[in-house]
Amino acid sequence: MALPCSATTCLSPPVHYLICQLGFEKTERCDIGNILSANGEVCWEAVTEHLCYLESDQSVDYATSIHSLGPVCESVHLHFRSLSKEQFLGQNEVWFQWTNCTELFLEVFDVLQSSQGTEVALGLMKLTSCLERALGDVYLLIGKDCPFLLRDLLASEQLAVVFGQAVMNVLRVFIGSPCGLNLRNVLWHGFASPQEIPAKYCAMLLFLTAGLGQLLQKHLLQTECILVHRPYVVFGSLEDLDGFPDLNHETLSIAEELVKLSSFVLKTMLPFWMAALTAFKQNRYADCVILLLPQLEAGLRLLFTTSNKCPNRLLTAEPSALYTTFDEMLAKHLDNEEINQLPAVLEEPAMEFLWDILNHQEGPRVRDRLSHGEINLKAFPREVANQIVAFAITLLCRFSDEDMVAFKEHVAIKALMNSASCYHSRFHPISRLKKQVLECMKSIHLWPELPRVPEEDFQTMKGLQGNAEASALLLIISGIISQLQQYMPQNCYGSDDPVSSVLTERLLAELCDTALCTLYSPRPVLEILVILRKISTQCHQVSKQVTASTELRYTQWINKTLRSRQRQNYLRMLKSMKFLSPMLRLILVLITLELINIHLVSQKDPFDYQQYLKFLKSILQYAENLVTYTSPEKNKWDETMELTNKVLMKIRKISERKLLLMTLAT
Repeated sequence: MALPCSATTCLSPPVHYLICQLGFEKTERCDIGNILSANGEVCWEAVTEHLCYLESDQSVDYATSIHSLGPVCESVHLHFRSLSKEQFLGQNEVWFQWTNCTELFLEVFDVLQSSQGTEVALGLMKLTSCLERALGDVYLLIGKDCPFLLRDLLASEQLAVVFGQAVMNVLRVFIGSPCGLNLRNVLWHGFASPQEIPAKYCAMLLFLTAGLGQLLQKHLLQTECILVHRPYVVFGSLEDLDGFPDLNHETLSIAEELVKLSSFVLKTMLPFWMAALTAFKQNRYADCVILLLPQLEAGLRLLFTTSNKCPNRLLTAEPSALYTTFDEMLAKHLDNEEINQLPAVLEEPAMEFLWDILNHQEGPRVRDRLSHGEINLKAFPREVANQIVAFAITLLCRFSDEDMVAFKEHVAIKALMNSASCYHSRFHPISRLKKQVLECMKSIHLWPELPRVPEEDFQTMKGLQGNAEASALLLIISGIISQLQQYMPQNCYGSDDPVSSVLTERLLAELCDTALCTLYSPRPVLEILVILRKISTQCHQVSKQVTASTELRYTQWINKTLRSRQRQNYLRMLKSMKFLSPMLRLILVLITLELINIHLVSQKDPFDYQQYLKFLKSILQYAENLVTYTSPEKNKWDETMELTNKVLMKIRKISERKLLLMTLAT
């Protein structure tokens, strides 16, 4: 599929004028000595005097301020270009330390010496994200719950207390306000091409960051506070990022050719794509992803505007309207409540990948975390970059002219395309529950291998009872299994003992292989998933506690360090394990059967839905009580028997009343 686009810019005329022209109209020179003292301190009054305010409400007049600050930015840029690296370090290194990213700001100085468009844009994106993170740390000196949006952070009273309102207004002219230059957003959302971002604005933000460091030092000395930097976010579950094979040099070389030919790439953005692929080859994975994500957004915006027949939305919006960004493009409906056509064009696997990488709370949320400075750029994992680049290559192929057949037939590209076509979510709550269930079952499955005292030792303990009660519980469990078997795949169990032949890892693996739609899950589905996941988590905690207690008590038994009461408790635990194991496995099978039928919840009327929720919460309460009773502190093994009996009665009753989701499937 080829995409028609002759756009030479993604900046609307007013935004293009603000960024590319307005700050160049005032040609009078600004003496650097007026804004920078001999010892390298920023003269803030000389900078803030260029701010202009509206007479109506005394809010910042952004356009006039940009016009007035243009020569100041030019002067700063020329000054930095006149300095050697050693001179710049001597004057400024100490003033960047508050950002916790000193090295990055020194790299931006190097970029200014060459003024290459892609490097300036990359430097600005990294600078603004790290500056935002540092400003958030400063905010927390005074306030709590740092604002998520840069716009709100810069408008906060807390930062105005530390730096002064006029200083914050200067920053807002450059970043954070859609009425100003808004450099951060037009770059991070893929609206600006390399040649459209003046290097002098990058220089000015570097200059302002050093000035903020000077003001902060004075504030810290006056208040005797210590600035604490929040730890970086570390990507978890990297083992789940296995959707695409590892990229080699040959595949990347093909990708470079695809970029030049694919209609998914806006021609003005071609340098960004090439720079991203080069960065990957050079193992600069953060740089690669920072460059590539805005281009994915730009390409998808072209696809979005084409499929929804709204070509005007390819451009940046005015301050009064929202930009067309990932959030809107991945939504089910447009802002006019019509169905968004992009998901149908991309198809479900591609949509699931985008939601996984960008949106799901337990996913990497790469764009959010990078753009808000939450990630250590030096330690950005190759695994994440590999998945994003591989996915991007598949889009280059899919949305291209027919004369690219030769590329698509290449074995490496075919492997990527096959991976893309069968991708399923890793980070949706449905996927996370499947993983939890299998991990829990694996833990319980190891119980028989745990060391334990010989059976004959049970007989030596007087007053130890419970065999009859445990057997009765096993009978009830067997009966419930018989009721549920009609909803299970028949190839996963035998006809002998239902407990040992049905409640198996094989059954759960088969059930978890069931493909389920994850896109746009309605609220009732998500509400149920929360409870099911909590149940699974509690069951796994019980298994961990039982495992740890069994190993410890066995060692103490062998070493003869257990007192009489402890020995009795140990043997009670071993007896309880005989019914706890099948009970926990029953719960796992039950919640997995409910999971694979979870979309049928929409068929329940409000009363039945509330009854169903009440039942699930009773299972959760049982699992939470088990965690308490099986903990080393409590050791209440006899009580687990009574608890289990009560909850089995509830399960049997709800099953007979056919209130479970699985019964709706028939």
